[in-house]
Amino acid sequence: MVILHPLKPRMKHQTAYCVILTVWIVPIFISIPSAYMASETTYPHAAGRTHKTFCAQIWPVDQQVYYRSYFLLVFALEFMGPVTVMAVCYIRISRELWFKDVPGFQTEQIRKRLQRRRRTVVVLILVLVAYVLCWAPYYGFALLRDFYPTLISRDRNSLVAFYIIECIAMSNGVINTLSFVSVQNNTKRLKKAGKFPLRLVTFVAAKSVDEGEARTSSLRVTEDADGARPR
Repeated sequence: MVILHPLKPRMKHQTAYCVILTVWIVPIFISIPSAYMASETTYPHAAGRTHKTFCAQIWPVDQQVYYRSYFLLVFALEFMGPVTVMAVCYIRISRELWFKDVPGFQTEQIRKRLQRRRRTVVVLILVLVAYVLCWAPYYGFALLRDFYPTLISRDRNSLVAFYIIECIAMSNGVINTLSFVSVQNNTKRLKKAGKFPLRLVTFVAAKSVDEGEARTSSLRVTEDADGARPR
C-alpha cells in the first residue's frame, strides 16, 4: 500500500486492530482439529530395548475423508494462498520499483537510489523463492503420506526424512529475517548506536478550509540521532 498507493490515507486504528485479531484468531480455529486429534502412540523399538513414543495426529479410519479435506484446506490456506498473494503483490511492487524512473537528472544520488530499489526487488524475489523451496517439500511429503501412504511406508527412514524436511520448512523464518536485514546494507552504521538513519514515509494530512475535505501528500523524512529533517 505504501509503495503502490502512497497518497491514500493510512489505515485507521480500528482497522489495524481487526487485522491483527484476524491474523491470530483464524489460525487458532484452523489448528483446533489438529490439537484435538493429536495424541501419542507407544511401540516397541527393538528386542531388549525400551519402547518409543511417537506423537502425531491420529484420525479414526472412518474419518479419512474429513482428514484429507482438512489437510487440503490447510494446504490451500497456508501454502497456495500465501504463494499466490505474495507473487501478485511482489510482481506489482517489483514493476513499480524496477521500471519506474526517478524524476530529475541522472545524478550519482539518483543512481544509488535506483540501485537500492533494484536490490529491494531482488530480495523480494528471493523471499518468495525461499518460501516455496522451504515449504514445498514439507507439503509434498505430507501429500504423499496422506494420499499415497504405501509409497512412504516402504522406506525405513521415512520418519527421519520427515523431520529433516520439517526443519527445512521452519528455517524459512530465519531466511526471511536475513533477507530483509541484508537489503538495508547498514552493517557498519548499526555498530554505532544512534548513528544509523531511519527512513520512513509519513503522510501529512492537510485539511482544506474552503472545501472541508482532507487531502494527503507524501513527505519523505530522514530521522537521525539529532532529529528529523525532510528530504
